[in-house]
Amino acid sequence: FSLKELHGIFPWLVESIFGSLDGIIVGWNLRCLQGRTNPTEYSVALDFLDPSGPMMKLVYKLQAEEYRYDFPVSYLPGPVKASIQEQVLPECSLYHNKVQFPSSGGLGLNLALNPFEYYMFYFAISLITQKNSPVTHHVSPSNSAYFILVDTYLKCFLPTEGSVLPPPSSNPGGAIHSPTPRSPAVPFTSYGMHHTSLLKRHIAHQPSVNADPASQEIWRSETLLQVIEMWLHHYSLEMYQKMQSPHVKLEVLHYRLSISSKHHGSPAQSSYQALHAYQESFKPTEEHVLVVRLLVKHLHAFSNSLKPEPLSPSAHSHTASPLEEFKRVVIPRFVQEKLYIFLQHCFGHWPLDASFRAVLEMWLSYLQPWRYAPEKPPQSAEPLPRSVSEKWAAFIQENLLMYTKLFVGFLNRALRTDLVSPKNALMVFRVAKVFAQPNLAEMILKGEQLFLEPELVIPHRQHRLFMTPTLGGSFFSSWPPTITDASFKVKSHVYSLEGQDFQYKQMFGTEVRNLVLKLAQLICQAQQTAKSISDHSAETMASQSFFSWFRFTPPEINGSYTGNDLDEIGQDSIKKTDEYLEKALEYLCQIFKLNEAQLTQMMMKCGTAQDENGKKQLPDCIESEDGLILTPLGRYQIINGLRRFEVQYQGDTELQPIRSYENATLVRLLFRLSSALNERFADQMDVLCSREDFVGRLCRYHLTNPHFIQKIRYSPVVKDRTGQNWGPRISLRFLASYRTLISLLMIYFVASWFYIGPLGCTFIILIGYFLYAVIMTFFSEGWKPHEH
Repeated sequence: FSLKELHGIFPWLVESIFGSLDGIIVGWNLRCLQGRTNPTEYSVALDFLDPSGPMMKLVYKLQAEEYRYDFPVSYLPGPVKASIQEQVLPECSLYHNKVQFPSSGGLGLNLALNPFEYYMFYFAISLITQKNSPVTHHVSPSNSAYFILVDTYLKCFLPTEGSVLPPPSSNPGGAIHSPTPRSPAVPFTSYGMHHTSLLKRHIAHQPSVNADPASQEIWRSETLLQVIEMWLHHYSLEMYQKMQSPHVKLEVLHYRLSISSKHHGSPAQSSYQALHAYQESFKPTEEHVLVVRLLVKHLHAFSNSLKPEPLSPSAHSHTASPLEEFKRVVIPRFVQEKLYIFLQHCFGHWPLDASFRAVLEMWLSYLQPWRYAPEKPPQSAEPLPRSVSEKWAAFIQENLLMYTKLFVGFLNRALRTDLVSPKNALMVFRVAKVFAQPNLAEMILKGEQLFLEPELVIPHRQHRLFMTPTLGGSFFSSWPPTITDASFKVKSHVYSLEGQDFQYKQMFGTEVRNLVLKLAQLICQAQQTAKSISDHSAETMASQSFFSWFRFTPPEINGSYTGNDLDEIGQDSIKKTDEYLEKALEYLCQIFKLNEAQLTQMMMKCGTAQDENGKKQLPDCIESEDGLILTPLGRYQIINGLRRFEVQYQGDTELQPIRSYENATLVRLLFRLSSALNERFADQMDVLCSREDFVGRLCRYHLTNPHFIQKIRYSPVVKDRTGQNWGPRISLRFLASYRTLISLLMIYFVASWFYIGPLGCTFIILIGYFLYAVIMTFFSEGWKPHEH
């Protein structure tokens, strides 16, 4: 194909791979393509889209001719789209000089992108575009072709060792040049001061033929990160504008007023209303979060691969390569601010279930850059916690809110979750373990002290002018001496993300400490609940022996509800829950220096939550004329499985709903038969049960249920149920149970082996049951008192 033909089919090819932006064309569905289920398609897709594969060769070939392709602004992430439609450019240099008015008759704004940018835009946006693709099997996001491609592109364009491989060129000795600056097609104002990008600093004015290969790798690395920033660009427009500096907001206001005076207010007014009416409904998927975590981990490894600085500071600017300088600024420039907003949104809106683990691990990955440092911890016989080196103090201070405010956000989530669940207990354990690393809590405390230092040198008004490097000047421009102060750096970080009026809540202050104590109390209660569930499960297993299956008496149909699904939790999971919670409590004590005496008293208080019958205390209630009424604390205890009522059927046992293990027809027939017998012989049964001799005791054992009446009497909810008529009566409902029927059939079947007929077998059963009843009458009269 000629270049002109390749230029024509390139947009169609990209859509065929990644799908159309409107979701009509699914494409190759890389997010669901797994090597386990489709090995051939999987390997072909990865080979074709590899950085050195045919697709990227086509991209570089078209890049050499400076072709441009239109990308609709309407498909950009919400805040960026609304900003551009308002004719205010984002601070990201990727969008500068690329916005084009629609051609005559066209609709909407477009970005004029070069082939590499166009390919990467489609690649990145396919992650956040929800397409209705049929999924016939379970898909593991971390094993999909898309996830592997993200990892491959990051390793290629952001290498931790060596330099980026030069793009293949069809011209010997030539090079694929970087995009050249273009004149703006539309007059736009811009958020933030135009910072000089690394690309412009090194290669903007160099001829393409003689371009430095080191500079060539910078534009691809920078473009890749600028494009995949859209994964973190999902938050409300109010938050997006909050990230901009005050003097730029004033510039935007003047610009709007000038546009309004030119067009009599109508265009500006409509776009202004559209901008401020925008609120994006952002619900990131678990796959989205996993890919962002992969990005965070790789950027940490990329940044930590920076070579040690030379001893002479003056030699740095002359000897450091563009890639080395890029490593130095990559995290604060591309990740720090937007990831904080992304995480804050997830902490506040993610469901209170175990799927939050993906968000949690992404957060913990960002908090621990030392895990991705090239140096290895010393090997020892006993694995001891690795102390956090002092060299990470600057990172912790410049990311203080990531550690403190998000930790408070996690505490608020943990206080609303059921910690009896092993998955929720594991999340609390993971966070506590990370923050309990030696020396980490001390460095966080030091960062808080720097933020709370009084301002002596730097005027208050400067905080929002030098918020972060992304909003003011180049990363390599010389800063005034005063802003190198550590205290100002911490304050710049906090004010840039939360504004000047932000009321900082100290992680080691009284308010957060009280939240930690509440969590510690909740952990103790969850441990007690898990223990009671375990004990109840053990008792249930012990009572369900083989011989009890053949009993003629009905099963316990008035059993209490435990509030947890024992089948799903299981003994092993309960053991894990206890281990996680015990270690989490230990770590929290280390982090916040909790008083052991206070903690012991709290645990004893939780452990003495027993009433006179040995059961767990009831939920917190208040007495009223109608019985007990739950308080808000009681509702919280029930929701989290901390306490419960003994849920029992307290009506007439003969009128209980028909159970799944009963035959409905037999239940109704036997009820009518029992009712007829009780009505016919009521007086005679009452007289027999009134006798004080052995016959009376035998009749009372069979014709009354004093144990059930006693349970009703002890119920905290029912007040006047004992006044009902619970006199002696015959109950034949047990014969409608499938278990009883099968047991009788098996007995008759075994008896037939010994040549015993049905009548003889029935007589033996009655004799055997009579002897059993006589024995039980002697032993039961003491602990089953007679109740009239």
